Formats: sequence, C-alpha cells, structure tokens
Amino acid sequence: MAQNTSAGGDPAPVSPARQQAREAHWSKTRNLTIVVLVLWAIFALIVHLFAGGLNEISFIGFPLGYYFAVQGSLAIFVILIFVHNKMQDRIDDEAGLDG
Repeated sequence: MAQNTSAGGDPAPVSPARQQAREAHWSKTRNLTIVVLVLWAIFALIVHLFAGGLNEISFIGFPLGYYFAVQGSLAIFVILIFVHNKMQDRIDDEAGLDG
C-alpha cells in the first residue's frame, strides 16, 4: 500500500475518519483470519484424535477414520480457502478497496 506523503516527503496526516475506516477494516480482516485459523486447527489436529473410533468400519478398503481424516480434512481446507477469499473480498468491498 502506498503511503500518503506531502510535498516535503513527510507522511501526510490521515483524517480521523480515514484512520477509523482503516482500523475497522483491519479488525474485520484480523477476526476473519483468526476464525479461519481456528477452523483449520480443528480440522487439522482435533478431528484426527477421534478417528480411532471409526477405524473399525472400512470404506473403499481404508479404515473409515483414516478416510475421513485424510479426505475430509483436504476437502475442508479447500472450502476454507474459497470461503476466506469470498469473505475477505466482501470486507474489502465494504472498505471501498479495489483488488
């Protein structure tokens, strides 16, 4: 992001309204990132802890717990990428940012 500068090269003062808009945008972006990272951690770490109970059942020759942990986690990660992108675009649009 380019920094606003005055003719002397010093940073131009940012209006309070603009500063508040920047802080609101960053707050929403940070919160979205935290939520996505928590969901990622749940599906990367926590779900695998419960896979052992499902391993008694077989699916396509693989234990069901293994299949869910591997295939399900990959599917969730791809979905998280698309959802994060869509929601971040919405946050950027609200802030009037082009991207």
